[in-house]
Amino acid sequence: MDAALLLRGFILGFAIAAPVGPIGLLCIQRTLNQGQRFGLVSGLGAATADGFYGAVAAFGLTVVSSFLIAQQHWLALVGGLFLCYLGLRTIAAGAATTAVTGAAANGDEVRGLGAAYLSTLALTITNPLTILSFVAIFAGAGLTTAAGASTEWAGAVWMVAGVLLGSAAWWFLLSGSVTLLRTHINATVLLWVNRAAGAILVLFGLVALSRAWPG
Repeated sequence: MDAALLLRGFILGFAIAAPVGPIGLLCIQRTLNQGQRFGLVSGLGAATADGFYGAVAAFGLTVVSSFLIAQQHWLALVGGLFLCYLGLRTIAAGAATTAVTGAAANGDEVRGLGAAYLSTLALTITNPLTILSFVAIFAGAGLTTAAGASTEWAGAVWMVAGVLLGSAAWWFLLSGSVTLLRTHINATVLLWVNRAAGAILVLFGLVALSRAWPG
């Protein structure tokens, strides 16, 4: 175990996840409306994508990174449209304040958690800035693995593991902190939180769409 590389990856994953953007906003909104599990699972979807892009950068998978960078306009288009959809859906939704019990509710919760995870995974994967950030940071820090340099792969594995842990730690911290505020917010406030969050998500989506074809 290379504790130094694990720690460096942890700090990198935490730092990349921490700035509050559309994923952070979704995590906060879902935590307030549906509880910490939904907020945390939403964050873990983003952490999975961070781990994937960290692996692409750390292992020097230039074919994958070049393909993703070449398709960044299409990725921005898909991500922007999806953000607009989520934003409009959030605006239209009421505040989720009623707890439902029973087997059907359990099944709905599992499906809801799966949807929460996949939505943030898709949003992060389709954000071209994510792969560009990881490639630039890993290359600048000299943390990339040359093609065929299998002796360096163990270090890259620890780096990627650190990125995953660091990103997950941020989402656990964020969802846990928001959960502490949840009991002090009533249905009216939640409704306005949903409307504001939805409007901001739509704005993020429109910005992403404007970047799809710059100029």
